[in-house]
Amino acid sequence: MLRTPTHDTRLRILEWLKDPVAHFPPHHGTDLLADGVPADAVAAKLGVPGPVAHTHLTLLTALGLLRPRRIDGRVHYRRDEVRVAEVARMFEKGWQRPG
Repeated sequence: MLRTPTHDTRLRILEWLKDPVAHFPPHHGTDLLADGVPADAVAAKLGVPGPVAHTHLTLLTALGLLRPRRIDGRVHYRRDEVRVAEVARMFEKGWQRPG
């Protein structure tokens, strides 16, 4: 689990979601900051099929770094800033793998 959030693609997703308005087009009827970014917009920005983006988004969600929200049948994602800060502190302190 320690290495998975550092995958370049996942780091890019986290960076984009830090300022979604700067990185994603507006989505009708939703607020990118409050509601999050639809999964298909992340896939389009990455240039990958939906299932590939879904794999990255699911992992980041499982780690608690993203919060999903279903709106009109689509899942939107936004960063959990508290959890992102916690993980960043762990890495800054030189968090080591057990064993």
